[in-house]
Amino acid sequence: MNVATIGTGWITEQFVDAVRESGKWTFAGAYSRSAEKADKLGGPRVFTDLNELAANKEIDVVYIASPNALHFEQALLFMKNKKHIICEKPMFSTTKELEEAFKVADENGVFLFEAFRNLYTPNHARLKEAIEKVGPVRHSFFQFIKYSSRYDNVLAGEEPNVFSPAFSGGALVDLGVYPISVAVSLFGKPKSISCHVMMLPTGVDGSGSVVLDYGDHTCTAMYSKITDSHLPGEIGGEEGTILIDHIAPITSIEFKNRRTGEKEQYAVREEENDMIYEAKVIAEIIESNDQEKYQYFRNVSEIVMQITEEARKQSGIVFDVEK
Repeated sequence: MNVATIGTGWITEQFVDAVRESGKWTFAGAYSRSAEKADKLGGPRVFTDLNELAANKEIDVVYIASPNALHFEQALLFMKNKKHIICEKPMFSTTKELEEAFKVADENGVFLFEAFRNLYTPNHARLKEAIEKVGPVRHSFFQFIKYSSRYDNVLAGEEPNVFSPAFSGGALVDLGVYPISVAVSLFGKPKSISCHVMMLPTGVDGSGSVVLDYGDHTCTAMYSKITDSHLPGEIGGEEGTILIDHIAPITSIEFKNRRTGEKEQYAVREEENDMIYEAKVIAEIIESNDQEKYQYFRNVSEIVMQITEEARKQSGIVFDVEK
């Protein structure tokens, strides 16, 4: 299958490398308003007009890594032209956009994926298998806390895209979706959520936490783009505890038996560019029309969007697309 890209940042470069390494795709071209930037990705075609890209019959899939607020209109354009979509997280700004986009995907017989690269990896699958070792889960904690150089711009009085409500930015939807998506993948939809954030003068959050209530246990998802952290993730049960070094990517999954004190390591060595797993799995789902796997990832996206929208509502974060 032939894939084209939108966006020229580091994440697109990493995706293009994964496409080439996967053996499942052919990198067929890149779109950017700047032909020079698109050309640097090394594809055979450069597009500076979205409609031209949408009309190109040789393109099967479009990977979207533009600013968040642009995802919805771009995805609809390509899906209406019968192209499958892989969209960087957050896939869309609101639940309303997400529901409309999946409706358009169904009407046009195409697949729509959110690029939660951490959910496609072998070690995420190993984590899901290891959970049964802890017995009944009673608490869990996941974090993605990483200082962003763009925060320096905020401190200087600027409003970069990633911290702008005009572009549907903020730490929750940029980094918070990683721990939240892991929780949803492992435990499903929570009964309720509560959110606490540190607001920035730009009108979005710089850091925060979301507590997910599952009835028999609570999961805390912490995130920040204005600090760093080296805390491991943790899943605690009546029979033991799992420690995870990080959630994107996971390189260590250690289970400690509460009764014996023995430790077991479940992680395997992964490719340095973990987006290769995302590229392979999505290609296989499309090629085999695997509706069961597709519905699983679709369901995760739907629940994550519901959680982040409720969290923003509780915190008073309003994107421009909602005004």
